[in-house]
Amino acid sequence: MPESDSKFSVKRGLTFITGLVECLCFAGAVFGWASLVFVLKEEGYFSSMCVNTTTVNGTQSLDCSAQDEQFSLVFTIASFLNNFLTLPNGFLFDRFGTTVARLFGIFLYTMGTLMVSFSTAALGYLLFPALSLLAVGGILFLMTNMQVGNLFGSRRSTIITLYNGAFDSSSALFLIIKLLHEAGISLRGSFLFLSACSVAHILRTLFLLPRNFIPYPLPDHYTYGMNCGKSETERTEVATNSPHKTAEEAPLTKDAPVKQERSFRECVMSRFFVWHLLWLSVMQLRHYLFIGTLNPMLQRLTAGESSLVSQYTNAFAVTQLCGVLCAPWNGLIMDRHKSKPRAAGETEQEADLRASVLSLFLTALQCVLFSVCASSPSLPLQYLTFVLQVLNRSFLYGGNAAFLSVAFPSCHFGKLYGLVMALSAVFSILQYPCFALVKGALNGDPLYVNIALTLLSLLAFIHPLSVYLHCRRLASQRSKSRDITTSS
Repeated sequence: MPESDSKFSVKRGLTFITGLVECLCFAGAVFGWASLVFVLKEEGYFSSMCVNTTTVNGTQSLDCSAQDEQFSLVFTIASFLNNFLTLPNGFLFDRFGTTVARLFGIFLYTMGTLMVSFSTAALGYLLFPALSLLAVGGILFLMTNMQVGNLFGSRRSTIITLYNGAFDSSSALFLIIKLLHEAGISLRGSFLFLSACSVAHILRTLFLLPRNFIPYPLPDHYTYGMNCGKSETERTEVATNSPHKTAEEAPLTKDAPVKQERSFRECVMSRFFVWHLLWLSVMQLRHYLFIGTLNPMLQRLTAGESSLVSQYTNAFAVTQLCGVLCAPWNGLIMDRHKSKPRAAGETEQEADLRASVLSLFLTALQCVLFSVCASSPSLPLQYLTFVLQVLNRSFLYGGNAAFLSVAFPSCHFGKLYGLVMALSAVFSILQYPCFALVKGALNGDPLYVNIALTLLSLLAFIHPLSVYLHCRRLASQRSKSRDITTSS
């Protein structure tokens, strides 16, 4: 192996590993909210909202439904902004490149951790901006890391889904903080340590990521990081140093024809984008409502027994660690055709779309099964619910990014990813009125809301059916073209 190729392989491996650690340990921490809520309740956050009530049999009890509603509102706002602000973040990434987007994300994340560390029970309202900053900064970590998949060619979808799985697993970070809190480490100390870790994020940005983007497919002798654009040949310099080069503008050979890509507007108005948005939105709403209401749900099923609530909260957080193991299965499903010869006349994009049908279908099926289990009032069954939830969430977000990367031009990926996340965020706001409905008119019983969400999840099957019919129509057209050519 030439020395330059050897150096590239080492750097590529280091980039991949450090990106995986970054996503696994930081990016999606906000989705471990149930573990942090347990700590915050012990610290007395929003405890003034708990009131003494008299039950029908005359006994006194402490009603903390207003406190639970306040915690739910914190998560609702953070999860909404996590998705909605992905749209401007996508434009920021596409316009200014990796370095600017990451430095902005690091700034937001550090401010969020500092706000949590200096918050107190008396300053509980600092949680609103703090969790929102953590969410938005974390999604920027994920967005700028997903392009690392472009370095791995035929395993591109697998790497993208792996990073999304690591993002899901990072929700276990708050479990670690919970366990440290039980061992005597203060909440402030834990979050100050997370703030200090921003130094590592900055170093990785400067040394192991490109200033602009990682193109796909990779040009010959591609370099990135501190030496981005510095290469052995003029061709490498042109391919890697131009701030306007994208995957579509960096062909592998000089004689390769320039492909006319669809405009951003054409992508947004396409049937694929609309059904994909519906597919993501209905399942994401189900997950957000489950995560945001997990603590009060466990309080209800355990009759308020603190040790059982802690046990199930820990079990939920531990299962989140498995997200990084589950997500690559989805990538392997989407990449399984790479080693097989394509049908005559079939393009690589058509093969990618055909491979995505099974992934989209399995994700929708998992969501329905998860929703059915979550609707059950059986406490032991919630262990299975936790497993199905992390499996489905890993498939959902990894499949979302992978599908956008194969169905649309990569020059629009940041904008399309941001737009689909932003629009799905608007839909996810429904989680708060659903929670208020359960706490109010339904007297704490979420059965009817869970049934409605399960039925709503069935709409997700429209998307894989649409892609399947599209692929079958293309195959039929190729077959007719071959028949005409043969007969002539």
